[in-house]
Amino acid sequence: MASKNQFVTFNNGQKYPIVGFGTWKSKPGEVEEAVKVAIDTGYRHIDCAMVYDNENEIGKAIKQKIDEGVVKREDLFITSKLWNTFHQPDYVETVLKKTLSNLQIEYLDLYLIHWPMAFKEGKLEDEWFPKDADGVTLEGNGSYIETWKAMENLVTKGLVKSIGISNFNRKQIENILSIATIKPVVNQIECHPYLNQKKLKEFCEQNNIFVTAYSPLGSPDRPWAKPEDPSLLEDPKIVAIAKKYGKTAAQVLIKYQVQRGIIVIPKSVTKSRIESNFDIWDFVLEQGDIDAINTFDCNGRVLHLNWNSHFKDYPFHDEY
Repeated sequence: MASKNQFVTFNNGQKYPIVGFGTWKSKPGEVEEAVKVAIDTGYRHIDCAMVYDNENEIGKAIKQKIDEGVVKREDLFITSKLWNTFHQPDYVETVLKKTLSNLQIEYLDLYLIHWPMAFKEGKLEDEWFPKDADGVTLEGNGSYIETWKAMENLVTKGLVKSIGISNFNRKQIENILSIATIKPVVNQIECHPYLNQKKLKEFCEQNNIFVTAYSPLGSPDRPWAKPEDPSLLEDPKIVAIAKKYGKTAAQVLIKYQVQRGIIVIPKSVTKSRIESNFDIWDFVLEQGDIDAINTFDCNGRVLHLNWNSHFKDYPFHDEY
């Protein structure tokens, strides 16, 4: 079955679908069916991470769709991420192989360092967020520079096709580029009209690194959201633009990123929304509407992890 999608081409020549399917916060018991629906709908790029605690179910969905003949493995583009407790170079390959086992695949298309910050090192079965007696997350000794070198070895061994980063700021990207023999292909960051990441996007583009936008709809289901927080999906200006095109607010927010050349990974576990979020190929936002959406930026970050702001590699102190 052919899939409607546009592709971008990474700095290593690998092509990747610009619209992917996000799986953060998708609970066990929901995510397997959601991934099946996504693949049936036409999504071919699935964004995962070990810390989401759902790669086993995602693997079952992928295997079923391959076994059914809906897709071949080479039709799919699977991303996962190395968690903060595994930055020590000796851990990297072991942890990747656990992800491959969970996902029931032989290789990853893209593997990211999830955050530049290292947490206290742990084994696979340990806590994702190791804390001291006062409940403060413990910092690790890992260095993302050394982690990157271990990531490069995964490419050399054929275990992953491409490697990248997530939640890295400009200075941290420069540090990676200064030692990299294999350049990152993407930086996956929070990106939506309230945090449009214009400067970081321009910097990444200057270095042939694509931006992937997570939380493109503003993450309305984030556990710490307050009732008074602004909602992108209910923003009257976004709703008005959506009405103009006969589309949903979510479709406008996703198309906004696509037209900026940004990879975008909306997430849902609801069949109608999974389908609707992919139904963006039959309209084009006018430049005036994109310009208007660009003015919504207010540095409105929703995933700040500011309880780790004392860590040496906390990424959000810098201007961008």
